[in-house]
Amino acid sequence: MTRFFDLVKNRRSIRKYQPRAVEAEKIECITRAALMSPASKRSNPWEFIVVQDRDMLRRLSECRPNGSKLVEGTPLGIVVIADTTKSDVWIEDASIAALMIQLQAQDLGLGSCWVQVYNREKEEGLTAEEYIRQLLGIPAHYAVLNIVSIGYPDEERKPYDEAKLPYEKIHRESF
Repeated sequence: MTRFFDLVKNRRSIRKYQPRAVEAEKIECITRAALMSPASKRSNPWEFIVVQDRDMLRRLSECRPNGSKLVEGTPLGIVVIADTTKSDVWIEDASIAALMIQLQAQDLGLGSCWVQVYNREKEEGLTAEEYIRQLLGIPAHYAVLNIVSIGYPDEERKPYDEAKLPYEKIHRESF
């Protein structure tokens, strides 16, 4: 198989990280990969907020009642946002960029996990997106898609078992 296939097969969501910091060179490589992400009509609506401050990561981890606590234990979080005035497909564009971040992190020997923010609630009357927008000073015309937690894994995850893939979801020529 190809190197890319091996990368995809071995990329799993990592929720526990070593306290070790991610090197500046690796952060630079990850953010450059994000900036090369494709976007509809090259509108590039995505932008990225790199967060390493422990207190801010703790506060970001409180954006949802469930599923975001892992951000507190990560040495690096990248908040993926998009200027909604630049593209009607900003969700797709930002999602592709977030995946590029995860694949580049995996290629550098780092683990990552997608933490959904868009369309999630922090508490009644306050969305996770509004909470993060206030926390990081993000203008109102930007949407917050997710946080990608990144760090050196402190857990082992087995690669995907190809024999257990849902091959019935592949259709040829018609449904």
